[in-house]
Amino acid sequence: MLEKPFMTNERALIEACIGNDRMAQRRLYELYAGKLFVVALRYVKNKEDAQDVLQIAFVKIFKSLDTFRFDCPFEPWLRKVIATTALKHLRDQPDLSQQIDIEKVQDDLGSCETTLSGFSYEELLGMIAKLPDGCRTVFNLYAMEGYQHDEISDLIGVSVGTSKSQYSRAKMLLQTMINKEQKYSDGTIREI
Repeated sequence: MLEKPFMTNERALIEACIGNDRMAQRRLYELYAGKLFVVALRYVKNKEDAQDVLQIAFVKIFKSLDTFRFDCPFEPWLRKVIATTALKHLRDQPDLSQQIDIEKVQDDLGSCETTLSGFSYEELLGMIAKLPDGCRTVFNLYAMEGYQHDEISDLIGVSVGTSKSQYSRAKMLLQTMINKEQKYSDGTIREI
């Protein structure tokens, strides 16, 4: 059986999706849904919300796929769609408005030294998921997605100072969580 060109070629896959080829659309979903679900899960608090965000994002992806220019990598474009979809979901939640001003945050991370080598990726994601919505959102956008504070300010509708304070607070809260759990070399965790 001959494979369709989109089975091995990203550009052909995208073009087939634009042409409403259902097999190509299914293939695109299968290729990227897992990665994009993890991105959504970093922003929202539970798997059900992440699944909702993922589905809404894929609807947007398929509707706007014809606007994708092939002069940039495809996966970052997809990640941007999922991140903006997750942000819209968060904006619709009342918790994101709970933010603190930068003057109220004391950044004492310089005095603490902790290695992250004892923690798995899943454990670190679990810690990030425990952050308050505003902190988690800014931390994900700044540390994980590479946005600058002025871009974050525009994306979520807060001041640059608030974005910086939310990031600082997120780092402090994560540092506290990391310090609270120490891993032994055999993998057991001791809470302090």
